[in-house]
Amino acid sequence: MSPLLALGVLAALGSSLLYCGGAALQALEARDCPSAYGLHTTLLRRLVTRPRWILGTVCVLAGWGLQAFSLLLAPVTVVQPTLAVGLIALLLIGLKLLDEPVGRREILGVAAILVGVTGLALTAPASTNDHASSAVLALALGAFALVALVPYAFRSHRYLGALVIVSGGVAYAWTGFSTNFAGDALSSGRWLVFGLWMAATVGAAIVGLISEMTAFQHGPVTHVFPVMLVVQIVIAVALSPLLAGEGWGSTPLDGFALAASLAVVTVGAAFLAGGRGVGAAMASTAQS
Repeated sequence: MSPLLALGVLAALGSSLLYCGGAALQALEARDCPSAYGLHTTLLRRLVTRPRWILGTVCVLAGWGLQAFSLLLAPVTVVQPTLAVGLIALLLIGLKLLDEPVGRREILGVAAILVGVTGLALTAPASTNDHASSAVLALALGAFALVALVPYAFRSHRYLGALVIVSGGVAYAWTGFSTNFAGDALSSGRWLVFGLWMAATVGAAIVGLISEMTAFQHGPVTHVFPVMLVVQIVIAVALSPLLAGEGWGSTPLDGFALAASLAVVTVGAAFLAGGRGVGAAMASTAQS
């Protein structure tokens, strides 16, 4: 591992810890808000007046800054999976601070995610500045937005299941890509392109934040946050060859090792998604 790649991984680790700590603080406040505000901007307007939520958000923003820095030094397929390492701290926070049940399912799920993440980091392709064409990126942005906004179109329904969590994961996955593209534009002095990518990042981040806070209203953070994170990881790794030019062909076993690691991460998420925090607890997501 090169020194720059190692520094990028360290930055991603710091980002992960800040994200998880910030999410725990945000969850404490989100679950005190009425369910009627779920999937509405009103939810954010109420939360921004609460100091503890603001502190959590500052941690998340600091995490985003470290993530952006790590993306300048390491490929998306290394940075995004590394963000899962903080889940160990999240289990402890959930148990000690949030009084959430942490049993065999949670431990096995997080352990599988960490094993898969390690495999992804070890088999990831080299970083590149190549991107898909503008037309492909615009089409991808539209597809991301369509999927992320599905729960908002049906928020009057009483049952949305895990769609809210998927919405947040998809939105945050796009912020990972767009942050990467914005960093490349900044380094090459393309200010207009940089501004456009930052605008896309902010828009996706707002959608992701509303979906995440809505999910926190109804499910344990030790279930919601890991599943949302894995959605980001799967999308980042799967679409990086298409959008970020990080091909799998140069990885060990012609991409098989990378695919196997991704499968392990997905199995870990399935363990958590099968728990009461993502299924039954999300049944009333859209109730008013």
